[in-house]
Amino acid sequence: MRSRTIAAIGATAALALSALLPGAGASASPAASPAAPAAPPAARAAAPDIPVANVKAHLSQLQSIASSNGGNRAHGRPGYRASVDFVKAKLDAAGYTTSIQSFSYNGATGYNLIADWPGGDVNNTLMTGAHLDSVNAGPGINDNGSGSAANLEVALAVAREGYKPDRHLRFGWWGAEELGLIGSTYYVNNLPAAERSKIKGYLNFDMVGSPNPGYFAYDGDGSSGGGGPAGSAEIERVLRAHFATINVPVEDTAFDGRSDYGPFIRYGIAAGGLFTGAEGRKTSAQAQKWGGTAGTAYDRCYHASCDTTSNINDPALDRNADAIAYAVWTLGGGGGTR
Repeated sequence: MRSRTIAAIGATAALALSALLPGAGASASPAASPAAPAAPPAARAAAPDIPVANVKAHLSQLQSIASSNGGNRAHGRPGYRASVDFVKAKLDAAGYTTSIQSFSYNGATGYNLIADWPGGDVNNTLMTGAHLDSVNAGPGINDNGSGSAANLEVALAVAREGYKPDRHLRFGWWGAEELGLIGSTYYVNNLPAAERSKIKGYLNFDMVGSPNPGYFAYDGDGSSGGGGPAGSAEIERVLRAHFATINVPVEDTAFDGRSDYGPFIRYGIAAGGLFTGAEGRKTSAQAQKWGGTAGTAYDRCYHASCDTTSNINDPALDRNADAIAYAVWTLGGGGGTR
């Protein structure tokens, strides 16, 4: 997740940046008032449980990649390209159609990885994404290995289950998010208008395993004063519904331009996602309902060298990975096996 400083600058500089490159916009900070969770919508095919051990195995691989490449997986550094190659190999073996999109920023080449699951209505595409880059200071295992690894394992579960959704499923791993949403903005801006209009929903997962976690969903319905494009309220309801089934309360977090949903909502694409917190501090009320330590950052290793595999809360990672699968299966519709 990009920093608040970059986000504040990005709010006024986004149009200028997109005129220069097609590219800039990143995860949100908690808003005050949670919306009441809706009843779980009926899914025609039940989502599988996502084994947290599998997600953590991916995180271990990302840690090894960083450790072998100067301690990070940042834009323009060899650890980032190695991360892309690792995820791509998993997806290729599972039967996805993958492509690597390159772009240039700050004198270095960056990469987005796009993976399409065969089948489904391509005119009604559901896209799920996460940024794969870290900052230069560390390996970025929570920010955002956690979202990247959870998305990867959900994509692999789609293949394992032989899921046949009504909608076309597409997964994305973005480059240079930490520098201002460069990769995701490049992707969205460079899609032909006809292709961009086929993406009817975008799910974003940036930091879903914070060590002192909160449980936040983007405020798609505007109950905290924000809101997203039409269709975002449905995405929020689905994500909240999963947490309602496991009796975990969820608070709103604003669409404030800190993660890769930004370029999508600027084009009116419905969006949503989950977030376990960054440098903000957990309140006493939040500690009472979620556990953890009041007065301490959700992630004390945010953008630091200590953002390693020891900087992950397993229950939070597990719950969020299951919620991603629930959203993909519920919003994707359909069922059966191939």
